[in-house]
Amino acid sequence: MTSIDTSAEPTPARGQRPPGARPSRRREWAGRFFVAPNLLAVTVFMLFPLGFSLYMSFQRWDVFNPPKFVGLKNFEQLFTSDPLFGIAIRNTVVFTLGTVVPTVIISLVVAGVLNRKVRGIAIFRTIVFLPLAISSVVMAVVWQFVFNTDNGLLNIMLGWVGIGPVPWLVDPNWAMTSLCIVSVWRSVPFATVILLAAMQGVPETVYEAAKIDGAGEIRQFAFITLPLIRGAISFVIVISIIHAFQAFDVVYVLNGSNGGPETSTYVLGIMLFQHAFSFLEFGYASALAWVMFAILLVLTVVQLRITRQRSVEASRGLS
Repeated sequence: MTSIDTSAEPTPARGQRPPGARPSRRREWAGRFFVAPNLLAVTVFMLFPLGFSLYMSFQRWDVFNPPKFVGLKNFEQLFTSDPLFGIAIRNTVVFTLGTVVPTVIISLVVAGVLNRKVRGIAIFRTIVFLPLAISSVVMAVVWQFVFNTDNGLLNIMLGWVGIGPVPWLVDPNWAMTSLCIVSVWRSVPFATVILLAAMQGVPETVYEAAKIDGAGEIRQFAFITLPLIRGAISFVIVISIIHAFQAFDVVYVLNGSNGGPETSTYVLGIMLFQHAFSFLEFGYASALAWVMFAILLVLTVVQLRITRQRSVEASRGLS
């Protein structure tokens, strides 16, 4: 009597691919076909502009004449013989500090409030997130009317408490302050969304254990919430720094392309715009753009390393 070999693998049905077989060429090409539009968009709108701007940073080009290779002269001129570059760096640093620090602090407070389960909190959340739905240019135009020296809403309200009109946009001492106020008002909702999502991911059991140990809400926020959302805070700081360094539209609408009164709001974004579209120095503007990229890259790497080091120290402390 013949024995039947039951250990043999079953023969695949007709039209079925055997186990472990590679996908057919048709499916491979179908996948490449579906991915191709995205790759083309990335190449056209990201990689090509990056490569072209790097190429132009070593050229002198005014659109009307052919590009002329000048090597590192654009970078040399930027660092050695352009006094406005130092002013732009200083104003950008002041604007970044005046924007990032208040944004992080206010967003933490607002996110902490929104994370509470109280009656009517949904309406408050909607009001806080409204600036995200407004265009930056439209928002800047509205704030331009708010900051108007003669009949602006802010000066009218200050007049109710006996404070004289403040030259928000025409005085060099107030122009940067006004710009920071608008930028913080614009940045807080986005940062709040990120921090609120991180806070809602903290387990409730941790807070319950802290309550049993007698910790109040402030101590819970300082010693539980903040350490556990350190990654989200780091992300908000990095994104806020990048947005501050790239600021242009709000500055342009509020103070124009000349950098405000006595160049008090002359930031790197305005300088880049001037050299590219006012002076038609596209090579010089490209060099400035790559310097900005290098600064942001260094700041981002430093921030990420500091955050990683703190996370490692915190994990060692918990262990």
